[in-house]
Amino acid sequence: MPAIVIIPARYGSTRFPGKPLCHLLGKPMIQHVYEKAGRARLASDVFVATDSPEIFSAVEGFGGKAVMTSTDHRSGTDRIAEAVTKLAADGKIKGHGEQDEQIIVNVQGDEPMIMPEMIDSVIRVMADKRAAIGTLSRKIDRLEEINDPNVVKVVFNDEFFALYFSRSPIPYHRDELSPATHHYYKHIGIYAYRKDVLLHFSRLAPTVLEEIEKLEQLRALERGLTIKVHETPYETIGVDTAIDLERVEKCLNSSS
Repeated sequence: MPAIVIIPARYGSTRFPGKPLCHLLGKPMIQHVYEKAGRARLASDVFVATDSPEIFSAVEGFGGKAVMTSTDHRSGTDRIAEAVTKLAADGKIKGHGEQDEQIIVNVQGDEPMIMPEMIDSVIRVMADKRAAIGTLSRKIDRLEEINDPNVVKVVFNDEFFALYFSRSPIPYHRDELSPATHHYYKHIGIYAYRKDVLLHFSRLAPTVLEEIEKLEQLRALERGLTIKVHETPYETIGVDTAIDLERVEKCLNSSS
């Protein structure tokens, strides 16, 4: 099952402009993500998809591969879809109709603590031919995360296909909200797409639930695409602010 990783990285983040180039332990953050992705055993290649000449140059500067994309994309998924089209046109990956079962893994450019094992896990999910998209989750063990709208929750059926994603606590426990009485699952935002599904998905208009919750994966569920979920033991910290950057640097320091 051939797979490649594409890391979307834009310069103009509203809360933290230029964050992919912020340094962690002497390297730009995007380099940490790229190198972690490069250690995944099941991915044959890694590319950064960016709208920034500065990020493009930085990636090439540390020996990575980058693809320039439009500044107009609403999401990282749309950016990846453009990168896939460009890479296919340049002969760097298979084109339309060729090896459409190729798996495209979306690893966010602000996840320097991503583990190679997480990438391998989400690729393995796609061995189930019923899955259009694969993703990861982790059990929540802190009550404050259940109630935190920045922590996306997921519920799935007994075959691990997602039923819904929400910023609210799901399922709603009428009597008592506690990780001790029910397992709540945090969504870990790494995705594996079948290539043809990715290109189809990027052409779909946003849906009502997606706009309400501001969660792109709800578009897939509303349009009838299946998302299979695998539980991971690993935790990540996304970098949205300078404070997050400090937290990640401490974690990376302690693990090195």
